[in-house]
Amino acid sequence: MSGFRLSQDLRQRQSLVLAPQLRQSLKILQVAALDLRSVIQEELQNNPVLDELPMEGVSLDNGPGAETGENGENGENGESAGTGEEKKTQGEGDGEGTPEREEMDFSKDKEFEILAKLDEDWRDHMANAGGNQPFTSEDAERRQHFFDSLVSETSLQEHLMSQAEMADLTPPVLEALQHLVGSLNDSGLLTASPSDLALQARLPLSAVQEAVRLLKTFEPAGIGAQSLGECLLLQLQARGLGDSLAARIVRDHYALLARRRIPDLARRAGASTDDIQLALAEIGALDPAPGRRFADDSNRVVIPDATVEKDGEEWKIHLNRDYIPRLRINSTYRDLIAKGTLARTERDYLVERIRAGKFLINSIAQRQQTIERITREIIKAQLDFFEHGVSRLHPLTMTQIASAVGVHETTVSRAIANKYLKTPHGVFEFKYFFTPGYQASGGDAVSNTSVKEIIHTLIATEDRSHPLSDQEIVGRLKEKGLQLARRTVAKYREELGLLPSNLRRDYA
Repeated sequence: MSGFRLSQDLRQRQSLVLAPQLRQSLKILQVAALDLRSVIQEELQNNPVLDELPMEGVSLDNGPGAETGENGENGENGESAGTGEEKKTQGEGDGEGTPEREEMDFSKDKEFEILAKLDEDWRDHMANAGGNQPFTSEDAERRQHFFDSLVSETSLQEHLMSQAEMADLTPPVLEALQHLVGSLNDSGLLTASPSDLALQARLPLSAVQEAVRLLKTFEPAGIGAQSLGECLLLQLQARGLGDSLAARIVRDHYALLARRRIPDLARRAGASTDDIQLALAEIGALDPAPGRRFADDSNRVVIPDATVEKDGEEWKIHLNRDYIPRLRINSTYRDLIAKGTLARTERDYLVERIRAGKFLINSIAQRQQTIERITREIIKAQLDFFEHGVSRLHPLTMTQIASAVGVHETTVSRAIANKYLKTPHGVFEFKYFFTPGYQASGGDAVSNTSVKEIIHTLIATEDRSHPLSDQEIVGRLKEKGLQLARRTVAKYREELGLLPSNLRRDYA
């Protein structure tokens, strides 16, 4: 007779555990400029030693906190971003050789040593903090009311990664999944093939393919699909309708479905028109953009995180700091430590909060510095794009930028996520500049984005009474030195939302 049995097993496994401060630093690096303010406000609520300075009328110093609070109206911002020299003194100085990165021993009972270290690190920073202004109960009430009014919605990326944390994944698959989540468009679809994504992230193709397969099992149903048809099919399968007439229509007769050719669908599927109508009603109840339900606002205005402008012969970078609060450490708490009247537990708590506050200030400075350095390397790699436009976009991988900046590829991936760059040719997502490509017959590398632009131009200027077929477009591209297969041209045409030649013909 079988029964239950209890046993203990020893298993050895490796896992990466991120410290809370490192998680905070990565979160600050990844969020966009508009979202960064809410993240900082949350930290302000949790850390009593942090105060927010007004955005205007505050003098700046060169301390670790000054970098985070610079306003675009200051005037020094644009010049320092343009030359890179002033930027180095303000941003890179926070990284190494400053007291922020040194281990400060607060475990000793010597008040003099504690006070000396605090004074050495923050004396100049506190000088511009506005003095010891009283903090009344009315101020506290207004501040708490402001914090209680903040509402933070769960993003699509956070929702998907919370599901990934519940799965037992190997490090390569987890890294590939993180890259995929950051590559989803606003609808929650993957617009690039696994091979292109593997090339961009320099990850094994097998790991990317496994991550794609896993992503398609996540909620909401349809997420991670590579086409609208696949998105609808995944939702039908999730509802237990994988073998239904609606699923067969999506899977086998999608072209007729898109044109809503009900008689043709009835004939091809071997069903009555009434059954086809019911199937179309089921399909119509599906969500063609499952990722948009997590969007804060579908009509949200895009705020560029950086702007690139040409000044004479030099390209200058202006970082957007308008939405980043200026922070300082409240001098009142430093004075409390200096008086030496606090109990040990109280003093240790304040010292830990001050250290956490300085780490937050430094993390914001590092974020701005990283974005500026990545932008500068993008300008170097895509100089033809900035000079001439989209048609001159070159292939570029995150590995190339990571190597030039001196950081890991995942840092580049996080730094460009959800961020936009304003250029003379329009506002683009940072990840727009990272694309695989082709080698032209003349030896020049051409990105697939540029190839799409060429295809779009060919179709836009064609004779509508005799539109170009995909094979004819292949011939036109070959004349330009680009060797593409017909199915590749068809894929790019579909991604551009362009109809095939027989549906573009003008019979008038």
